[in-house]
Amino acid sequence: MGINPPGSTDRPPSGERGTGSSRGGGGRPKGSRPGPGQDSWPGTHRYILGVPVYRLPREPVFPDPSRAEPDGLLAVGGDLSPERLLAAYAEGIFPWYSEDSPILWWSPDPRLVLEPDRLHVPRSLRKTIRQGRYRVTADSAFGAVIERCATRERPGQDGTWITDDMRQAYVRLYRLGFAHSFEAWEGRTLAGGLYGVSLGAAFFGESMFADRPDASKVAFVRAVGWLAERKVNLWDCQVRTEHLVRFGAQEVARGVYLRRLAAALRQPTQRGRWSLEAKDPAATA
Repeated sequence: MGINPPGSTDRPPSGERGTGSSRGGGGRPKGSRPGPGQDSWPGTHRYILGVPVYRLPREPVFPDPSRAEPDGLLAVGGDLSPERLLAAYAEGIFPWYSEDSPILWWSPDPRLVLEPDRLHVPRSLRKTIRQGRYRVTADSAFGAVIERCATRERPGQDGTWITDDMRQAYVRLYRLGFAHSFEAWEGRTLAGGLYGVSLGAAFFGESMFADRPDASKVAFVRAVGWLAERKVNLWDCQVRTEHLVRFGAQEVARGVYLRRLAAALRQPTQRGRWSLEAKDPAATA
């Protein structure tokens, strides 16, 4: 389909570079941002005095993440094409915006990450897993998972950042073999799940939902273990939430995260549809 994972020889060029839950299991700062300025990148819009916010050009390139604002906002504009999204994740950048704002791109500092060998599973959740209340699958209901993540009401949140354009963009990544979902089923009913993007030995958690008690947690624990068996050892949880901290996630400085990400991207991407019953993931790219 003409898309290659970042780290391959066909990776898009990058510009000026040096290096419970709504997003990756957690929330993000709410509120709209000012629109971009009129200049093309590297022209800037001044959102905080002395801190530039870059307007992206048509090419899928990004400024150095170290130039982000204190809250992590780095750039505005661009699109949600597969090429741009993959380039963004490879640089430690992700989109997050509301329906009434331009596309906003973020690289927060610090960054919340989970290493699989630090995963902490509470005793009550271990009991639920042993009871076998939920059956966990992968990539069997991606569209339904992202739909529920978008429409699920969450305390303290108005609306959703998973806009129609965002949903379509990640469905495209799923069809290309880069985005994946994990589902928890109670009988034939989808009870919870999560989705994210996989590149190299990194998994970028996007969102999760639960319609039944502990359903998304069971899917999350199964996903972490299954991917760890396949040498995926970096979970990007993006921003701090106490929910994920209780699972063992830790905040690290952006520079530390970017170095870990660079190492993870040297590994092959396990691209294609995943099956938890298979001995190996889908063919690597």
